[in-house]
Amino acid sequence: MRNALGLMLASLVAAVAIAGVWFWTSSPRADASPPQTVAARTPDPLPAAAKAAAKDDVETTAALSKRADATTVTAQPAAAPAAAPAPAPVAAAPKQSCANPDALGVSRTVVVDTSGGPGFGFLQYKQYDFLTDKEVVLTFDDGPWPTTPAVLKALADECTKAVFFPIGLHTTYHPDILRQVLAAGHTIGAHTWSHAHLASKKITEQQAKDEIEKGFSAVKIALGTDPAPFFRFPALAHTPATTAYLGSRNIAMFSVDVDSNDFKSKSADEVITNVMTKLEKQGKGIILMHDLQKHTAQALPTLLRRLKAGGYKVVWMKPKTQLETLPEYDAMMTKLEKPTASGRPIGNVVQTVAE
Repeated sequence: MRNALGLMLASLVAAVAIAGVWFWTSSPRADASPPQTVAARTPDPLPAAAKAAAKDDVETTAALSKRADATTVTAQPAAAPAAAPAPAPVAAAPKQSCANPDALGVSRTVVVDTSGGPGFGFLQYKQYDFLTDKEVVLTFDDGPWPTTPAVLKALADECTKAVFFPIGLHTTYHPDILRQVLAAGHTIGAHTWSHAHLASKKITEQQAKDEIEKGFSAVKIALGTDPAPFFRFPALAHTPATTAYLGSRNIAMFSVDVDSNDFKSKSADEVITNVMTKLEKQGKGIILMHDLQKHTAQALPTLLRRLKAGGYKVVWMKPKTQLETLPEYDAMMTKLEKPTASGRPIGNVVQTVAE
């Protein structure tokens, strides 16, 4: 009896054990379930030492970047581990194109070293024959004047450049117009202070020097920047003393190859005829005009088109370095500046009453 009871009890225990094993192996477990999307946990704050290390890493990287930028300009950088490819360089902004596809333009630009005072223009100075056939240099004397903006517009419409020789006294009348010449990108020299005839027996060497230097300083004061060391004598009248002085100041002297005689002309057509007739005979050269002359301003648009049609090309002259004017003359010209207007608001002076 007891054996039978023991056998039954053992069978019961075995059944319970088998059921437990089946239950454990067949039930899904939490660690075997598919992952669920949950919010990321906020990271624990870094220890103080780790914070310092991270900060040092950022600052060092920035410093290395700055040093690398500098060495690309001044020296060869030291060998370094291979880095990621640098980004493609940003393309440079394209030069402003000319709005006129058939413009006269500028065929070439020449930079002049004015050391020793070289002379240009075969009427007087025959040493530097730098122009080739059908090349011209456009030059204008006697401005700035109310006619000058029309000259500037004609040049701008043809996308071309010129050299201007303003009179110092005129710059005190119209400094804003001279600044327009500068803003348009033309070369600006000087043409004495008062258009004095420097070869006159009535003018001393000191007075001639004063005329030259006051002219340049007046231009500088009007522009707020140094002028080009380019000079043209009024009436092309030079002397050994004045040419020697310009040489000592490293100022180039300009004469002429083609004189427009616009100050004698009675119409724009006459100015055009004068220039084209002489140019066709000589084939090239420095053209003398005056932006102060009304007929020149009127003639210039047609004249520039005639140059283009005739196969002529413009050469633009600019200096290697600008002229350092003399401080004593700068001070003299500063005192001659016109007084500024009163401080009254414009609304107190001019009021609109009807439109």
